[in-house]
Amino acid sequence: MKLVSYKTEDREHLGVYINGHIFNLHSLNKAIPDEMTAFLQGGEELMERAKQIDADIKAGKLEVREEIFFELLPPVPHPTSCRDGYAFRQHVAAARRNRGVPMIPEFDQYPIFYFTNHNAVQGSGEIECMPDHFQKLDFELEVAVVIGKKGRNIKAAEADEYIAGFMIMNDMSARTLQMEEMLLNLGPAKGKDFSTVIGPWLVTPDELEKFKVPAKTGHVGANYNLDMKCWVNGVQVSQGNVADMDWTFAEIIERCAYGADILPGDVIGSGTVGTGCFLELNGTGKLNNPDYKEQWLNDGDVVEMEITGLGILSNTIKAVETDFSILGLKKK
Repeated sequence: MKLVSYKTEDREHLGVYINGHIFNLHSLNKAIPDEMTAFLQGGEELMERAKQIDADIKAGKLEVREEIFFELLPPVPHPTSCRDGYAFRQHVAAARRNRGVPMIPEFDQYPIFYFTNHNAVQGSGEIECMPDHFQKLDFELEVAVVIGKKGRNIKAAEADEYIAGFMIMNDMSARTLQMEEMLLNLGPAKGKDFSTVIGPWLVTPDELEKFKVPAKTGHVGANYNLDMKCWVNGVQVSQGNVADMDWTFAEIIERCAYGADILPGDVIGSGTVGTGCFLELNGTGKLNNPDYKEQWLNDGDVVEMEITGLGILSNTIKAVETDFSILGLKKK
């Protein structure tokens, strides 16, 4: 099942996406809330009701009216929190190699994550960027999960049961802001808090069952053979696979939930896949060719991400017309 959040006449709604059409769930079963967070809080009972409606529509058992005029929102418009992990060893190793530092052994000892701005989550469409964001503006190709039930001190062996679904994530990054603040061993913060893109819909785990593969040796939890690709202005720049994750979502959830509650509506990203951002691509390019020309995102650029089974997430970069700069406020 593919769940979507959308807006009509300034009201948010919850629907299912079937063969290019959106159908409102609440209109077909009044027990299902017309909003994603409340729906997730309803747990497995509401999820099963929605799956039955989805199945009945696909089987032609229901007379339904599709939505015609709508604005597609991020699948979870108001996440209870948003974390991002660091699951792909290839990306971490390449980024460190490009900086001339060895691979850090702690990567293989435990998964890590950081909290980002859950109020800056958005879906397909324009990404508004301030002037300082364009100082090395970057995309990051990732996959994300949404938590479907409350839990605490969860073991990795049971953690997949807490996943309501999967989405594409573009963890937008303003690299100059990010690198400056991380010199102080804190962050990322302003380099990340302006936009995290998720979408286009939330895909329930049963739809990905046919893509399931074993976790890497020594790891616990489900993994999936899903191709990951990114294009900028129609030119493919990234290629990876969800199966390349070293740390599984189950292991990341185990760490997230240690001594803390995870809640329905929490969003957790995987971290960047290998080749999944310009920071890594530019570093590798310059390492191989001193004359390599760096590439970063600019006003008007179109970023398209595709993951097998999860759809296509498309965004256009838009510059905000202002001369306000926080980089310009630095003390001399």
